[in-house]
Amino acid sequence: MDPQKSGRRRFLTNGATLAGLVLAPSAVSLSSTSVSAAGAGAAADVDDVNSLDAVLYGRRSRFVTTVRSIEGMSHPDVMPPRPNPYRPSARTPVGDLMGIITPTSLHFTTQHFYGVPDINPAEHKLMVHGLVERPLVFTVDELKRLPFVSRIHFLECIGNRPSPNGRSAADTHGRMGCSEWTGVPLSVLLKEAGLKNEAKWIIAEGSEDGKHVKSVPLPKALDDVMVAYGQNGEPVRPDHGFPLRLIVPGFEGIYNVKWLRRIKVVDQPYVTFQEHSRFIGRDPKTQPNSFEFGPKSIITYPSGTHQLPNRGSYVITGVAWSGGGPIRKVDVSIDGGKTYKEAEISGPILSKAFTRFYLPWKWDGEEAVLQSRALDEKGQMQPTEAEYAKYWGLTRQQLYAATPSQLGHCNWILPWKVDRMGKVTNGLPPVGAVVDAHSA
Repeated sequence: MDPQKSGRRRFLTNGATLAGLVLAPSAVSLSSTSVSAAGAGAAADVDDVNSLDAVLYGRRSRFVTTVRSIEGMSHPDVMPPRPNPYRPSARTPVGDLMGIITPTSLHFTTQHFYGVPDINPAEHKLMVHGLVERPLVFTVDELKRLPFVSRIHFLECIGNRPSPNGRSAADTHGRMGCSEWTGVPLSVLLKEAGLKNEAKWIIAEGSEDGKHVKSVPLPKALDDVMVAYGQNGEPVRPDHGFPLRLIVPGFEGIYNVKWLRRIKVVDQPYVTFQEHSRFIGRDPKTQPNSFEFGPKSIITYPSGTHQLPNRGSYVITGVAWSGGGPIRKVDVSIDGGKTYKEAEISGPILSKAFTRFYLPWKWDGEEAVLQSRALDEKGQMQPTEAEYAKYWGLTRQQLYAATPSQLGHCNWILPWKVDRMGKVTNGLPPVGAVVDAHSA
């Protein structure tokens, strides 16, 4: 047998063929379901919890009405051109979450102006090629026959930023979520394909009309990146990348390419549209290796729009996370940062995942300013707004006038102010114009 030909068909320990060698185009079309129709369907779903449909696929109580919030427009009277169909982005209702897992239906989602493709998993394929010894093509079923991992990781959009204009935790930190992801370590696929010596980066490409593409350093790809087909115990939902998406733990959300169809191994990063249009600034602090989020935290209760009914005992709670690894500790202040107390940790402390913290608090009916700060495994402490602005050499006004995606990871502390009536509002002082990465 020709060794060149036989080398192109690889087997794992079970001896089953893992991949074909011919790339077939994916069956992709865009769903035309409107947002209003989807909302109407969701409302109809909660009518009868005793119905057969409710037995087959569980549903929440009709008294639970938490939903995602649609991303707004800074200038709704001047709508920019959009593809048809168009699906807006939506934020996680952070202030209503419990624990560390974000329900898939409430997890934030961003499509970058393109509708969600309707992909038949039986026809979808993933190609691995470029600087490899054996270019390979995998079906979804073939991927599910490979060794897999299940890990809990957060995803966060680089547009997440504390803002004086945010009324709620969803407004300021709603572009994030944390899920259990299940899939094949990318290292397994790259090892199967065989990396050439010149290999330094991978390029991941999606199947949507925009063909979203991102460059990932090869050491990261071989470390903890996975090709995920599961989210929170079920197949990845369409708006989260069904049937396959890339999970790049700790990196900016835009690296986690959805509807994954192609991975090309290359010798250098490709400056793709999403990398040069909004995500590379002139300041060298933003490049070339500032992928990982620093330590962040936010108090989710009580937080903006919440109302404390009366003075007495409460539990301040929130989440902390870092792209640099596990959270080491979280401190909470009730006096605007003058003093801090170390919070208790509820549940597991996982790497590159939400960590739930809490601190019992007896409110005496006086004004209070609640805020938290996180310390991660690398010894990095979450900064204050003033410390962050000083690092970048900006005034406070300049800090909020800058595009978030060109200003690092915007991880400064967000305070919540509790007035004597128990009303909770944003504790950041007002500022002039605030640029929003998703407002245009």
